[in-house]
Amino acid sequence: MDKRVEPSLSQRDQIEARILQCATEVFSESGFAGTSIATIAERAGISKQNLLYYYANKQVLYQTVLDQVLDQWLERMDILADADQEPEFLLRSYIREKLRFSQEQPHASRVYAMEVISGAQTYSESMREKIIPFLKKDIAVFEGWIAKGKIAAVNPTHLLFLIWAMTQSYADFSTQMCLVLGHSPLKPEDFNNAEQLISELVLQRLQCLGKFVD
Repeated sequence: MDKRVEPSLSQRDQIEARILQCATEVFSESGFAGTSIATIAERAGISKQNLLYYYANKQVLYQTVLDQVLDQWLERMDILADADQEPEFLLRSYIREKLRFSQEQPHASRVYAMEVISGAQTYSESMREKIIPFLKKDIAVFEGWIAKGKIAAVNPTHLLFLIWAMTQSYADFSTQMCLVLGHSPLKPEDFNNAEQLISELVLQRLQCLGKFVD
């Protein structure tokens, strides 16, 4: 009888991490419908049968990828919760981290964007459960700043929407940006320029530019 040799925990973790990385890349390139388990397995350097040992089917793998992407993205949202720091410092840090995610995890950003653009039929409930608590917490932070006169009055929800759109576009629409800029991939200086401009636009609107000295 053929007996499967169970991998050690560290080996299993490594294989699962490689599968998730490759799955994120392939899903971001071809979308859920256009992706096959065989393609992901080939990218990961393992057999299809071996991949299915770790993830029962494409839907389970896709859900796991989206969970990982959203968890990594939400980590950046915790930045605004530091009550000991001033708004300018926290907002600069928030924008910097959102751009870093686009720079360092472009495939992750794109696979999430593709799910949202397609109507989030697979992942809408998970998005509500995970994003809304973080969003409410950040809105409360903005409302506290407004009440204390630290920033100008603004609709916090739509401000966050705008920050997300501006920062994530450097991953989701990087191909268009590269065509316009005449180089590929985007350079570190492109992200530095984006960070400076987005920060200045946001901080000027909130009338708190210059109140914090970095």
